[in-house]
Parts: sequence; C-alpha cells; structure tokens
Amino acid sequence: MHKAAIIGYGKMGKIRKNAIDLIPGCSIGWVCDDSPVEGDFNYTYDPGVIFEDREVDMVFVCTPNYLIKDLVVRGLDAQKHVFCEKPPGISSGQVLDIIGAEQRNPGCKLMIGFNHRRHQSILDAKELVDSGKFGKILWLRGRYGKSVDQNFYSTWRARKDLAGSGILMDQGIHMLDLFLMFCGQFEEVKSFCSNLYWQLDVEDNVFAIFRNKKGQVASLHSTMTQWRNLFSLEVFMEKGYITINGLNTPSQTYGKEQMTVAENRTKAPQAVWTEERRITYFVDDSFKSEVSDFVRCIDNNEAVCTGNSLDALKVLQLVERIYQDGSN
Repeated sequence: MHKAAIIGYGKMGKIRKNAIDLIPGCSIGWVCDDSPVEGDFNYTYDPGVIFEDREVDMVFVCTPNYLIKDLVVRGLDAQKHVFCEKPPGISSGQVLDIIGAEQRNPGCKLMIGFNHRRHQSILDAKELVDSGKFGKILWLRGRYGKSVDQNFYSTWRARKDLAGSGILMDQGIHMLDLFLMFCGQFEEVKSFCSNLYWQLDVEDNVFAIFRNKKGQVASLHSTMTQWRNLFSLEVFMEKGYITINGLNTPSQTYGKEQMTVAENRTKAPQAVWTEERRITYFVDDSFKSEVSDFVRCIDNNEAVCTGNSLDALKVLQLVERIYQDGSN
C-alpha cells in the first residue's frame, strides 16, 4: 500500500490526484497548498509536515517552476519517492542539484512528468520509427501553440524569476523532449526568441532549428500567439512519413488527436503517397500511465526509463542553448 502526498493543488495537482485515485493500492494522505483544500485527505500549508510523515512514501510536486527544485531535493533527502512536474527547476544547474540528491538517496525513485511521450499516438509513432520499416528519419517539424489572455499577466508564468522563461519552458519543452526521443542529442542549434505581442518578462515566440551528427534536422515553433490552439508533429523518413495533429488534453482545445501514416512505394523523385492510414485517438491515458509506471518502478525496484532525470537534464540544456543563440 502506498500513501501519497501532493504539494501544490492547482490544475496539475488535481490531475495527479485523479490519476493516483485510479491506481490500485494507492491513497492520498496529504495535500499541501497555500490555500485551504477540502477532500478525502489531510491538508497542510507546510511541506515539512509531509516530509516528516513516515507513512507517506510518495510525494508529487505540482508547484510553480521556481519551487520545484528545493521541494524535490527535500523529498528525496527525506527518503521519499518523488514525482515532479516538468520542468524540474528553472535551469540545468537546478536539475544537477536534483540529480545530486537522487544519487545521495539511491533507494528513492524520481520521475519527471513529460507525459507527451506517453500519448498513444506518440507511442505508436515511436514503434513505427524503431521498426525501420520506413528507413531512417530525415527531418522533424514540431509546432505547438496556444493563446493566452490578459489574465496571464497576473500569473507566475508571466514572470521570468518564477517560471524560468516563457512559452518554451511552458509548452515547447514537451516538443523538444519528443525531438530528443526520436533523434537523440543535437549538436547544432539556431534560434530566434521574440516578445512582439504580449510585451512580458518572458518570450511569446520561439523559432528554432537543430541538427545532429547524423544530419537529421528538426524545426520547432513554440508560441503563445497561436490564436487557435495547435499541436502538430511531423516525422519524415526515407520511405514514409508520420504526422500527428491534435492532442487529447484536459482543456480539449487542440482538436482530435490523429496520426497519419503514409508509405512511399516508389523511389524518389517519383515518390507517390496514394495510401494513407489515419488513426484517431479519443482517450488520453498519459497521466494515469505515468503514475502507474512510477508505482511499478517503486514496487519492482526498477530504474525509471521514461521521465528520468538525465533526460530532463538534456532537454533543459537544449532549452538553454536555444535562449543563448536566440539572444545573439
């Protein structure tokens, strides 16, 4: 039996509670938040109460970015298994601090919530790519955008000191994580970061292009001036392509999640794409999958493979390279 605690009970904290409730053998002992919360759990405003409770073995950190690092480190040092939202801090240096705490406490599991890897369309695309049926990847293109309103000005995401940065750290980081999953690390980065519309402390648009040692190129547009929410990932290979448009999310504003697969049955330049197969996905089990996998790693003492700290470090380092090049 696992007793969990949630620190930060906003949108993501509630999503995590719903996922935990679906996992057999798990219950929620505490919720910690700035504002009082009622439910089938104990409430506290002090995270220390959770870290001192010996019955709590799993802690879910669902706070604003600037609080995550210290809470994760405290949780690991208190001998708790810790699940935290992405990004695990506001810099790669903070991720290194977390990795240090993880190494000090080898009996504790740590997972970071990069849930997009667990969407069924992404899993199916990865399986197709890994099968080699379509040859090697030539290029990737990812677009991820949303619109915000003036209420955004008063949120922590609009402040660089609290969020770390803007739309790239909020949304684009998920697409970067998928790029790394498909192609590995990138050696070259070129980017433009702008703040043309909202005029905030953080960027509202990032355009970036990447190339790795294999010559594979990926391009990213991450934006908060996409007036109609959009998710689009394209993977083009030697003998076919995969596109994923739309995404099942709690907001249900990105359209139907649909994967299109097309196979090239002739050689370029006479390639034709007369046969396309479309699969529409209606259910998002990614959050449940994360918690289920987290519990399985704890129960079986297995290494965390998806959402581990080293993958988080790689993506934060890539984020920093984007900002460095985009500021030139």
